Amino acid sequence: MCARNTAGATDAGFCPVSWPNFVFAFTLCTLAKFCFHHGMPKSLLDAIVNYCDRILRINEIQDNERAVNGLQMANDGGVKRIVAMVDASLATVKLAIAVRADLMIVHHGLFWSQRQPWTGKNHELLRLLIENNLAIYSAHLPLDFHPRLGNNALLCAALGLKNPRPFLLMGGQHYGLQARTPLSRSILGARLQRATGEKPLMIRSGPDLCRRIGVITGGAGEFLKNAAAEGVDTLVTGEGPHWTYALAEELGVNVLYGGHYATETFGVKALAAHLSRKFKVPWEFIDHPTGL
Repeated sequence: MCARNTAGATDAGFCPVSWPNFVFAFTLCTLAKFCFHHGMPKSLLDAIVNYCDRILRINEIQDNERAVNGLQMANDGGVKRIVAMVDASLATVKLAIAVRADLMIVHHGLFWSQRQPWTGKNHELLRLLIENNLAIYSAHLPLDFHPRLGNNALLCAALGLKNPRPFLLMGGQHYGLQARTPLSRSILGARLQRATGEKPLMIRSGPDLCRRIGVITGGAGEFLKNAAAEGVDTLVTGEGPHWTYALAEELGVNVLYGGHYATETFGVKALAAHLSRKFKVPWEFIDHPTGL
């Protein structure tokens, strides 16, 4: 049967039950926001999670096992305020609680660093999440890769790069996007600074006039050799190891490091805004920059 949601909502819904109980069930379902038939969501949180899992292809995209993409922390099922943040940590959880959020949308989830045992600061984190009914949904590579809401696509748009194509194929997945367009290195650097709000670190080892520009948000500097092998003369990413300076000189490739954090604020903002429109829940972005 159908049940009224915990908030007492009376939005119309449809319950896919079989005849002859159709008329009776349909009448009940028009009083409920969510119906519990055939795996239908039991709460607004369930509906948001199922939707995100589907559009981000959470179960299809290969990722680091520490990413643990999807719902990492549940709550009682209610969602009244969404916050978007790049990282999930004790500090950011406290910031989310301060604005009375009950769902955090993050790019880097809770489990990048070791969380066992649940003592000390780990225990404080878990206690705060439970006591404040705060859920956490994390999307790492699935959010980087999304063609409309993803970090790569949105950074390309912010840089004014038109018609980017998939780039950097590794393990059957394209990790970035590339655009073929003549653009001076100095203008590209200025656009990157405007997009992120941070002055990029530039390794000027390629041509002054960039013609093939690869974009991979986050920490993709270590893949510089792979990027050069695919023909780009300029790589825009967040950060990379020290040795990439010498490698860039040897390869004759420009590298623009815009900051790991700064290049990955785009996706969580876009996803939270999209969810806000679809599910009629307010959202905000809370900035907690790492400087890295």
